[in-house]
Amino acid sequence: MDFDKLNDLKGFMPQHEGAALAKWAEEFSMMGPALEIGTFGGKSSLYIATGTSINQQLVFTIDHHKGSEEHQTGEEYFDPDIYDPILGCVNTVPLMQSNLNKFEESKYIVPMIANANALAPIWTIELGLLFIDGSHTEISAQNDYANWNNKIIPGGALVIHDIFENPEEGGQAPFLIYQKALMDGFKLYERVDTIACLIKN
Repeated sequence: MDFDKLNDLKGFMPQHEGAALAKWAEEFSMMGPALEIGTFGGKSSLYIATGTSINQQLVFTIDHHKGSEEHQTGEEYFDPDIYDPILGCVNTVPLMQSNLNKFEESKYIVPMIANANALAPIWTIELGLLFIDGSHTEISAQNDYANWNNKIIPGGALVIHDIFENPEEGGQAPFLIYQKALMDGFKLYERVDTIACLIKN
């Protein structure tokens, strides 16, 4: 896939971090499918599918598609282009569909419009890679980690995005679950700026 074309899509995944995500997805999808929490417009989903498609493996994505807290009306990242006046709320489903339809790798992506915490108790498919990039409130990030890290196959990967040690640079929730994962025995495999890949023992 031409990463320059992906870079043109609306989303929050820098190309160099997306390239790392694609590389890890290729490596760890040899063990099982990937699952992404936090889809937005599907940009990161396509990076993951670039890697998993090499192994003919799927990427499951979970998002309620109503936007995170910072995407809401009056907030820092509000975008009127993804606001649905009929529904009266942010709706990122059309953006995701438009983005995915531009790339052949999308056939390996299985989008789910759902609450990740509600889905976790009935999820039985073991994962080669789990990517956490959903809501960045502390409680949401902690729930995503607590409810889903046990779905990863031993030797599989946990990937966390938007890790900022310095609170002045960004929210602390991803950094806190990154620290929690290390305390729980995950081992750092590789990090590229704010995205890190850890291996489950």
